[in-house]
Amino acid sequence: MSLAVAKPEKYIIMPFRKNNQKLVAAEMRPASSEASAIKIATSMSARYIGVAAYAVQVDEESGDMNAPRLLASFGETPDFSDD
Repeated sequence: MSLAVAKPEKYIIMPFRKNNQKLVAAEMRPASSEASAIKIATSMSARYIGVAAYAVQVDEESGDMNAPRLLASFGETPDFSDD
């Protein structure tokens, strides 16, 4: 019987800029917790057209990530929902 190992959750902040009228990601920034990710995203929102904070589960061995879970967003950000 194999037990599923929980994937650790990581927190990232993704700022966005406009380039030729297209929304493009700037440099991703890590955070240590969900609260920290939201706080950083909030402070970055004044400097970017959009900022989003996400939680992702990462498989440490393969590097695979699941779909990001949105924690907070400000301004213009892409829609990653599966609707």
